Amino acid sequence: MSGEQGKKGSLRTLALMVPSAAIGGTLQYGYNLSIMNAPTTYVQNFINETFTDRWGVRLNVYQVTLVWSFIVSIFSLGGLTGALIAGPMSIRFGRKKTLLLNNVFLMLSSLLALTSRAARSFEMILLSRVLVGINAGISMNVQPMYFGECAPKHLRGMLSLSSAIFTSFGVVLGQVVGLREILGSESCWEYLLASNGIPGFIQLLTLPWFPESPRYLLIDRGDKEACFKALWRLRGCEVSQSEVDEILQEKAQSEGIRPRQPWELFRDRSVRWQLLSIIVISSAMQLCGNDSIYFYAYYVFHQAGIPADMIQYITIGTGSCEFLACIVSTLLIERMGRKVLLMGGYILMTVWAVVFTVALCLEHKVAWMPYLSMACLFTYILSFGMGPAGVTGVLPTEIFTQAARPAAYMIAGFLMWFCLFILGMIFPFLVSSLGQFCFVPFSIVCLLTALYVGLNLPETKGKTLTVIASEFDRMNFKKAGSAETQPTRALYQLGEVCQTTSF
Repeated sequence: MSGEQGKKGSLRTLALMVPSAAIGGTLQYGYNLSIMNAPTTYVQNFINETFTDRWGVRLNVYQVTLVWSFIVSIFSLGGLTGALIAGPMSIRFGRKKTLLLNNVFLMLSSLLALTSRAARSFEMILLSRVLVGINAGISMNVQPMYFGECAPKHLRGMLSLSSAIFTSFGVVLGQVVGLREILGSESCWEYLLASNGIPGFIQLLTLPWFPESPRYLLIDRGDKEACFKALWRLRGCEVSQSEVDEILQEKAQSEGIRPRQPWELFRDRSVRWQLLSIIVISSAMQLCGNDSIYFYAYYVFHQAGIPADMIQYITIGTGSCEFLACIVSTLLIERMGRKVLLMGGYILMTVWAVVFTVALCLEHKVAWMPYLSMACLFTYILSFGMGPAGVTGVLPTEIFTQAARPAAYMIAGFLMWFCLFILGMIFPFLVSSLGQFCFVPFSIVCLLTALYVGLNLPETKGKTLTVIASEFDRMNFKKAGSAETQPTRALYQLGEVCQTTSF
């Protein structure tokens, strides 16, 4: 097979592997967020009917709303649990096997949702949301790790960013499937809640045909032959010697080092800036308020004069904006770099949040202001999709070593899910207490995050993981002032390991 044929084979294998992993992975996060909007009234009626049948008690409106809110928000707590167990699972079973085993939670969730109506049990819906949250929490951590470790360095950002594309595609797909004409009707709501099992079933049929992460096979398992076979399948016949050397070099650095635990990273000076960067960027991912846009959209569209029965179709545009923006970001990430997209996205979000606030303040004084508010929603989501939505998931793969990477993803996942839960709980109070100024806190978060990225985050585009680690070493030990204080790293070179303190 010629080099050109090998290159085509590589691209074909990667192109098929991405949807196979993502359709039962990060797609589930977006899909399970959006499908809960359509059946709100029907499930609330079901909750009330269940209480009436069991105890002869009819709940008040606020009581039904409280139960429903708990059903929706417990998805985040399930995701938090999934994020915490994703690291140990990915170390023990490998990246690909973890994604496959993750479907156990998904299938159980789908079965509970499907049979909840016949069983007259809203508790089954509650448990279903916990299980699908665990599924999403695991996939949101393991899938970007899997993609980042399988991709060559010139495609690492693009391939990792595909996780965000499938998340946003899941949002759009959930909005479409939830239309009244499809599964969003009173007679079909249990099928809508159980429909997440179909993408998981497709993953179970297709993902076993693709290789495990080459880095996991060599560094964690020590299986050199399996690593080279995986590389051959992913790259075609042509396997770059420089890529092999890079993996062997990282293996040499990890020699004798067991996988790190999350709490160990907080005590390790050599990952101080990496950890701080992950904490800031993962928290900002949710605290920027993008997910709140989907809740606030109905109010703005209603104020803009959109008929209530048409709003469900207009809201599909919000998910479509993020989906299209993520596709554009995928095309730009290897050209413009991670830092530019991340910082630029948060700067634009700051601008649109300010304009949105002004438009809300003037909506009763200027006739066309509600339309400006509606436009701000779309531009805010576009800005989020262009940068933070995808780049955030790429960074832990690039700035942490193999031994620390699962623990870093556990910390990042915990913060993202915890902040999502907190934001979901306090957002109604922000709206009621701050009114038209409810997006001011989000604009502050976006501005501070943009400043942090601009001042402290090195660009990782096109660099080997070893070079990235050396840049962070200079930051972590800047005040120490001498090479002797920097960590000693083992380098692979010409079949031997030598000790050095510089690169």
